[in-house]
Amino acid sequence: MRVGLVQFCASDNPQLNLQSVTQFIAEAVEAGANFVLTPEVTNCVSASRTHQRSVLQNEDDDQTLKVLCHQAANHGIWLLIGSLALLARNEDRFVNRSFLVAPTGEIAARYDKIHMFDVAISEAETYRESDGYRPGTKAVLADLDGVALGMTICYDIRFPYLYRGLAKSGAKIMTVPSAFSPETGAAHWETLLRARAIETGSFVLAPAQCGTHPVTRGRQRSTYGHSLVVDPWGTVVLDAGVAPGVHVVDLNVEDVDDVRRRIPSLTHERDYTKA
Repeated sequence: MRVGLVQFCASDNPQLNLQSVTQFIAEAVEAGANFVLTPEVTNCVSASRTHQRSVLQNEDDDQTLKVLCHQAANHGIWLLIGSLALLARNEDRFVNRSFLVAPTGEIAARYDKIHMFDVAISEAETYRESDGYRPGTKAVLADLDGVALGMTICYDIRFPYLYRGLAKSGAKIMTVPSAFSPETGAAHWETLLRARAIETGSFVLAPAQCGTHPVTRGRQRSTYGHSLVVDPWGTVVLDAGVAPGVHVVDLNVEDVDDVRRRIPSLTHERDYTKA
């Protein structure tokens, strides 16, 4: 499997972002990728709920989703749309939804981000994702040509039970599209991704937003970049740095079985009493 990770700096304009991401996908395909992944909130990076309400659409009407499904079919590739910010049905909220699109252009799986990023990193940098977004409630295991894929998004990476559950259900690849903050990214990003790979003996694919994001309304955001691919042994096999671009790497999914045979920790759980 040759995977292509798209790293870019999305604005709060979905139309402009769509132009950028379609170009990046074409570059990944030209480099031989048959599975391409984009970052979290591929369509719109914005901290303004007012602006989001003015530009976001529901899933049925979203133009980014329609065009990217067509792109997957046109190129004959599997495509993980890391996530799209969408209007929730019948309520004044949004959803942060990841899509796995098959080479036919059909949506093979959807995952709504479960864990909301409600943090106060500093007095100047706070986030309340739950103020605008409806959290998901279901873990999602998808089938990618016979390979089980565990779908997650960004802040989910801090909750290891989700990944262990996905791995015990058969996932060999975990996807973690993200828009990580620069401060927490520098401190925790690589460590968290490597830990989830080691704990589950899985490949971890984490395409990321990067840079300072252009906005027309609301406060400006910056994200960490450093899209990573980590193998089941916990080795970083790709670090995309901080600039927008496409990075391609080959995966041997059989490595998952080899690592899990050598360290079968997924089968070694024991009951215990609470302290």
